[in-house]
Amino acid sequence: MPLKKPHNGLQNGDGSHEKDSRHFGNGSQQQNMDLNDHEGEHNLPSVLEVSNDSPVVNGIGSSLANGSLNLHSTVKRKLDGEKDYVFDKRLRYSVRQNESNCRFRDIVVRKEDGFTHILLSSQTSDNNALTPEIMKEVRRALCNASADDSKLLLLSAVGSVFCSGLDYSYLIGRLSNDRRKESTRIAEAIRDFVKAFIQFKKPIVVAINGPALGLGASILPLCDIVWASEKAWFQTPYATIRLTPAGCSSYTFPQILGVALANEMLFCGRKLTAQEACSRGLVSQVFWPTTFSQEVMLRVKEMASCSAVVLEESKCLVRSFLKSGLEDVNEKECQMLKQLWSSSKGLDSLFSYLQDKIYEV
Repeated sequence: MPLKKPHNGLQNGDGSHEKDSRHFGNGSQQQNMDLNDHEGEHNLPSVLEVSNDSPVVNGIGSSLANGSLNLHSTVKRKLDGEKDYVFDKRLRYSVRQNESNCRFRDIVVRKEDGFTHILLSSQTSDNNALTPEIMKEVRRALCNASADDSKLLLLSAVGSVFCSGLDYSYLIGRLSNDRRKESTRIAEAIRDFVKAFIQFKKPIVVAINGPALGLGASILPLCDIVWASEKAWFQTPYATIRLTPAGCSSYTFPQILGVALANEMLFCGRKLTAQEACSRGLVSQVFWPTTFSQEVMLRVKEMASCSAVVLEESKCLVRSFLKSGLEDVNEKECQMLKQLWSSSKGLDSLFSYLQDKIYEV
């Protein structure tokens, strides 16, 4: 076993002794994070551990059941040198402290060799659900990654759920107090969050280790490569939960999935397994859970060995003609959400549905 190095940092906010955990990244390499503290937040502690052993539930509170599927065999690759990379419910990062490091409460950001790694690791919401504050942190991390020397961005998540979409309990609490002010604030937060993905110039690779719901699934077409575990599944039940589409899904889903399937997902909340999403073009490749993280890291490192200029210019050629159209769609979708939440009828419908779901649990 490798020797443990002593540290002076706090672990999950306490001074308890260090537990064994497996690293997502190469634990022998400690690298500085190149992040600007625009928000005046505190420095990262030297050790950050995220633990999530709670049952998997979505933002409404219902259980998340994994759809079964048959998966084709993945290409065998040499993974001996990558055994330390795992998607695990527990995650520890040793980060060297300096003045340029800034603390993120609900995400983990790590500067790797040639790429920036952002992990959703929410401490303030269940199953990596999104709030305006979490979306703001992701935007800040994207802004920093766009200005550093990384060649691409890897987005993944800690725990068994990639992202459960908007935090509906947060919506109920905020919109109940001041619906006009809060509807504008939340809609603008979603708009700016989605816009950050649209405008990001470097390639974005997403590793989906589990369920992706709502906005967590809608942003995937705005990224460049999506790799999924066999355990992942995708659902955008906007109409079911009395919301209109977000994340440009009203445009990207019909373009990628076809109008018929897109309507089923957006209007009826149809759930796609990882294999179905791959066959329809929402996902690039599907891997077995036991080797998922190794396969992702091998491919990301291969991409990171390419020229930064080539990667950025290639993305520009592929997406430049879509950019303005996506920004328009994003603006219209968020304007519609704002109108919906500002109206008493739309708000009452949302509250009624969510309260019914909470009482059913």
